[in-house]
Amino acid sequence: MGRSRDNRRRAAAEAVVEAVEGGLAELIPDPDRARAWSLLIDGAPQSHVDLDDPAHLSFEYQRRIGHVIDLAAPPGKPVQAVHLGGGALTLARYTAATRPRSTQQVVERDAALVQLVRRELPLDPGARIRVRSADAREGLAKVPDGWADLIVADVFSGARTPAHLTSTEFLDEVRRALRPGGVYTANLADGPPLAHLRAQIATAAVRFAELALIADPAVLRGKRFGNAILVASDSPLPLAELTRRAASDPHPARLEHGAKLMDFTGGATPVTDTSAVASPAPPPSVFR
Repeated sequence: MGRSRDNRRRAAAEAVVEAVEGGLAELIPDPDRARAWSLLIDGAPQSHVDLDDPAHLSFEYQRRIGHVIDLAAPPGKPVQAVHLGGGALTLARYTAATRPRSTQQVVERDAALVQLVRRELPLDPGARIRVRSADAREGLAKVPDGWADLIVADVFSGARTPAHLTSTEFLDEVRRALRPGGVYTANLADGPPLAHLRAQIATAAVRFAELALIADPAVLRGKRFGNAILVASDSPLPLAELTRRAASDPHPARLEHGAKLMDFTGGATPVTDTSAVASPAPPPSVFR
């Protein structure tokens, strides 16, 4: 107990706290990893980065997206990737580490956050990562047609996904920027009664031929608030390997696809720009 208390005191003393556009950003050192940090915005955990080992993914939802990145192309093959939402640039760093020579664009609206992360958690100079401070949908609109092998959406404002990133029109932009057979993956957050998550699956189903959803079984059953990872493509997805990896994680997840995933929507209606609303705010207990 004494050592744990000492670690907490050391972390508090070394934390970097700074106001950014999205709220109060905190970079908290990881007491178990020499050059690893967690990013919190207004107390909500956003990212974890290990500068010595960027292939290490601490957050469970990021590990699940990491599996998608691993399987989006043959192992080690460079990809062209777009990240909507940057945070501490964890997933862009992961892609650069596991797929050297990849070309990546990150769109992060919070310019002050980008400056903080670049200063305190500098990128590898050899990583081909371009960071643009812009709204995610506006930044995506500037990506050339068919440019991306992979698009990752992990955008939250005040712990909620903005409404204009939940619609069929938004997914039209995603499809336009993806090459044929490219992969789209998104971090979705919801809790009981899962109305937002069901509607997001229904929305993706009218724009993509192949879908999968990866989440903790308790989240899928509507027992608690949590993250779910959507994976979509016009080509067949590596379902067997995604299922195996999700199940073997430290926090095992379940993968749903096909008819069972369509049944999960419960007849939800696809979301359009005119009907879109932001994702629900998580209950305060989530971050305790």
